[in-house]
Order: sequence, then structure tokens, then C-alpha cells
Amino acid sequence: MINNMKKEIFTPSQDIPLKGAMITLSNIKKVFRTEEIDTWALREVSLEVKDGEFVSIMGPSGCGKTTLLNIMGLLDTPTEGTYMLEGKDVSQLSERERTNIRKGVIGFVFQSFNLIDELNVYENVELPLLYMGVPAKERKKRVTEILDRMAMSHRRKHFPCQLSGGQQQRVAVARAVASNPKIILADEPTGNLDSKNSKEVMDLLLQLHEKGTTIVMVTHSQHNASFADRIINLYDGQVVEQTEL
Repeated sequence: MINNMKKEIFTPSQDIPLKGAMITLSNIKKVFRTEEIDTWALREVSLEVKDGEFVSIMGPSGCGKTTLLNIMGLLDTPTEGTYMLEGKDVSQLSERERTNIRKGVIGFVFQSFNLIDELNVYENVELPLLYMGVPAKERKKRVTEILDRMAMSHRRKHFPCQLSGGQQQRVAVARAVASNPKIILADEPTGNLDSKNSKEVMDLLLQLHEKGTTIVMVTHSQHNASFADRIINLYDGQVVEQTEL
């Protein structure tokens, strides 16, 4: 499958996002400044992610993958450049504005799970719905349905420390999709898992993709990346290659 890849380089318009684009980044730069040194994480990154597309981002450690994902997820802002999300410029919004846009639009799946130890499985999945102000009856319906879908209903009253790594990641995926987001951003979602649990998480992401969810996944695994529609390779903070699968 990998040997039959078709390579294609894309350069988006600087002014108008392409039709069907969910994410359009134009000349994105990110520099972390201290008194002693400037560290460039991203250098003039331009790329597009279509609505409903599954994109994998690959590259060596320190090349800017997570920084790029954080900017896409409105967890960080670029130093320079333009970020269009569904046709709206979100490059330099305030933290409150970014938080409001994230609600119900972007779901996150992290390598370290990021579950809250003091909350049980049900409460962890319910949390983003509470932030969104979803009524109690609707919250219960959504959480119950997603836990059934993730085969975690029998663990609903368990705490993260009582779960295996694969189970914790299933809960993290459940939390990410409970709000029915348009975009899932996954940062090394199988990095801490064995092969069996890695396959389960990838199967869940593929199911979401088949239902129309836009997915951007950072990974070091060529095998996992091969399930995407396209692989974007970063090196030293720059896009060096894009490969259609």
C-alpha cells in the first residue's frame, strides 16, 4: 500500500480558502522567545485540510508537529500567518474567543490520555458537555451512547487508575467525540499502547472518519499513518512533502 503512494504538493491561496476546506493555514510561523534565544518551531507552513479528510502528520521529534496541532486546535496562536477555520480567520483571537470556538467543533485525543484522576469514566466523558451547557437529560443520553459505542459502559464508575492503557484511551476518545465535534485532533494517540490496543484506537478513528469527521493525527508510526487520506511530512518546522494515499 505504501509503495503505491501518489505524491502531490499543495500550496493554498493566501487569501481565500479552497472550496470544502475545513482548515487552511497560510505562511504560519511560530517562534518561542526567551531573553537568550529565539527558537523557531514552525517556518512558513501552508497547508489545507478538507472537510471530512483524514490527515496524518509525520516527522522527527522536535520538528514542530505538536506545535502545529496546537495551533490547529486553537490551544496556541501563530507568531505570524493566517489560520482560516471553516472560512473564518482565527489567527489572533483572544483565549476566550478561542475557547468558545473550540466548544463542539474540536475534540482532542492526547498520547497521555489527559483524563482527570478524581473523576470516574462517566464524569470524564461528561465534562466537555458540562462546559458547553448541554442539559442533564441530553448529557446522559450522549454519554451513555458513546460509552456503549466504545465498549466502556461496564467501566462507567471506574476511575482512570483502575483502567488499562487501552481502556483509558478509549475513554479519551469517547470524551473527544461526546460533543459531536467536526474535527478530531489526535497527538500520538497510540504512542503509549501495545499493538492490540493501538489497533482498537485506530479502528475507532477510522469509524469516525467514515461518518464524516475531519481527523488530523500526529504519529511516528508509518503503519498508522497509512490509514489516512494524506500524509504531511514536517522537517525543521517546514512542510517538506505531502503524499496522497
